[in-house]
Amino acid sequence: MDDWVSHALTVDVTAAAAAARDAATLEAGRQADRLVGTPPRPGTPEWEAEEGTGLPALRERAWQLVQLRMDLAAGLDPIGNLIALRRAGATWELIGKAAGVSRQSAHERWSARVTGVLDHYGTGEKAGPIADDEADLHP
Repeated sequence: MDDWVSHALTVDVTAAAAAARDAATLEAGRQADRLVGTPPRPGTPEWEAEEGTGLPALRERAWQLVQLRMDLAAGLDPIGNLIALRRAGATWELIGKAAGVSRQSAHERWSARVTGVLDHYGTGEKAGPIADDEADLHP
């Protein structure tokens, strides 16, 4: 029996933990689809009715917000959804509301990581459009 315990305490769990995290992330996406709904299939009358409207972008933002909430509730890293939300124009106020914190708290908690990805060269030029609310958070 000691061999089993010794093995349990020393076996490399890195790959297994990554697989579990990936499975949890995929399941969270499926649950977000269930909670928000999936977009219509391309070429269907429903898809054509939404084409050229703001509905697809609203649905995507709602999906990302639900995904962010689930990531946080499940203890998953929300950075991917935070980047997507910021690139889609979501403010720190909206992100904070989804996370159950103030906009200042959301900014303090995640801004550096998001900026590190969007401005990975440190030039101040962030990749793609993002919400223009940073100045409001720096007194």
